[in-house]
Amino acid sequence: MFQITEKREDNKLTITLNGRIDSTNAAAAEAEINRVAAGFAGTLVLNAARLAYISSAGLRVILRLKKANAATKIINASSEVYEIFDMTGFTEMMEISKAYRKLSVDGCEVIGEGANGKVYRIDADTIVKVYKNHDALEEIHNERELARKAFVMGVPTAIPYDVVQVGDLYGSVFELLNAKSFAKLMIEDPSKTDELAKASVEILKTMHGTMLKPGELPDKKAEALVWAEYCRDHLPADVGDKLVRLVGEIPDTLNMLHGDYHIKNIMQQNGENLLIDMDTLSMGHPIFEFAAIYLAYVGFSCIDHDNVKNFLGIPYEQAQQFWKATLRYYFDGADDKYLQEIENKAAIIGFARVLRRTFRKAKESEEYKARLIDYCKNALCTLVPQTDSLSF
Repeated sequence: MFQITEKREDNKLTITLNGRIDSTNAAAAEAEINRVAAGFAGTLVLNAARLAYISSAGLRVILRLKKANAATKIINASSEVYEIFDMTGFTEMMEISKAYRKLSVDGCEVIGEGANGKVYRIDADTIVKVYKNHDALEEIHNERELARKAFVMGVPTAIPYDVVQVGDLYGSVFELLNAKSFAKLMIEDPSKTDELAKASVEILKTMHGTMLKPGELPDKKAEALVWAEYCRDHLPADVGDKLVRLVGEIPDTLNMLHGDYHIKNIMQQNGENLLIDMDTLSMGHPIFEFAAIYLAYVGFSCIDHDNVKNFLGIPYEQAQQFWKATLRYYFDGADDKYLQEIENKAAIIGFARVLRRTFRKAKESEEYKARLIDYCKNALCTLVPQTDSLSF
């Protein structure tokens, strides 16, 4: 018995093929597919995950679909079905991808989690980042290319070597032999906090010292301007206008930025330190990086100090210590006044981001949201008037 299901999103139509297509049902299968695809001019994706067999009659159905819609492609073909496509030359005529290896994370240790995914340790040699978005394949392949780009440019990073299916989600597999995150190392031995901050700065400086070509990665300043413009409507006019101006005046530099740089995304393997989670790579002035780092260790926990404990696994006081040490080592030789100025600049950009996010997306209680909004507004109303530049 042959059946199909459909899913439409934006300019893509995915038709899942279930069963067999052979001489006995090819005409009916074609009619059903044509009924669903009638008038559709975008990307037509045939999901072959449940296609058990396809005969020459079924291949002719696919060929006619391809001729009618040049953007037709096939995904998740089993090894047996893929071999049929390959032997008949279809893999040379159209995009056809094999089904991904299935992997279970049941009982596996969670070693990290961010907005886009959760990282599990599969065994002593292997970790997998499972993406939360059900349609993350494009995102996964993009992160792989970003990791390769950073690696080639001299940034120490782990490159995923396989894509797998985990339940109804997808993941990237990394080989990290006995690696531990900086977060885990700090939990095991808090006395290493300062030492690990220094090591993290070494990688950070390597990344920021990597200069890109214009447009090679997303522009972080453009994103920050969106935050500032949004906040202008929620702040006193003089503060909002100055915030937008300050962000707009940040120099357009070509430095590589990680975008989500914190102790769960830095791994230590046999004495070598490596970055993971490269899907947030961008470019711009390093102050945008410091804004994200400030939020990870301090800003996101401004109302509830347990947030950093829940996120990174370390107490708020230890996170603050790590943040201060990061500034001290990065701006080696700078006095406390200068370091405080850098923190204030980072806080301005960071709280603009949090204020916009809280208004638009936060899932916390209304009481918590109100407190967080007030905190961000007060911080911006205090810091913006006394700041003449957000660059350094």
